[in-house]
Amino acid sequence: MDREDFARGVREVAPLLLGVAPFGLVAGIAAANAGLDLTQAVGMSVIVFAGASQLAALDLIGRDAPLSVVVLTAVVINLRMLMYSASIAPHFRTFATRLKAGLAYLLTDQAYALSIASYRGERSVDRAAYYIGVALTLWVVWQVTTAAGVVLGTGVPDAWGLEFAVPLVFLALLVPAMEDGPTTVAGLAGGTIAVAGAGLPLNLGLLVGASVGIVAGLVAERPMEVNATDGH
Repeated sequence: MDREDFARGVREVAPLLLGVAPFGLVAGIAAANAGLDLTQAVGMSVIVFAGASQLAALDLIGRDAPLSVVVLTAVVINLRMLMYSASIAPHFRTFATRLKAGLAYLLTDQAYALSIASYRGERSVDRAAYYIGVALTLWVVWQVTTAAGVVLGTGVPDAWGLEFAVPLVFLALLVPAMEDGPTTVAGLAGGTIAVAGAGLPLNLGLLVGASVGIVAGLVAERPMEVNATDGH
């Protein structure tokens, strides 16, 4: 493994940690509010390691949603990882199976974006070393800040109303992502349905909203693809 490319990955992901660290703290606080102790919260964070779906799952756990709904919601939110995996897989084709499994576990939005940009650049790079430098740094910071959030959350009075931290984080993630027509349609449709379905049985509002948002985004994207084809 090239140490220089590993260190480069660590350096280039460092600015993004300013956003990841508060996100991890909120996830830890949400875990504490959902009734998880430190061992349970850290165990979930290590096994799941998926920020948005982790927060959604914790919110549902805190509302006593059925386990099937919690798992299905997390899966729907993380469907984008299928696209990331398909896109980055050709760069890892020659790697050993065990290494590819480890890289898959560490896959995140940030690790994917930085790695793909690096691989497509003019400079040659040790793909595994760079990816691990980025992804492992994110993993360590996420685990540490999640644990810190659990410890902090258990000592914060209920009067502080930190339950609002979770929806605020989701809003902070959503607004920058609504960068074109289809993503805006997906965000608005999914959010509207999730709010309207807040009273659905088994706390299914979030799952239904996420599903509707995905479908709405795909439907909105099709006319754009057709128009682009006609333009040629």
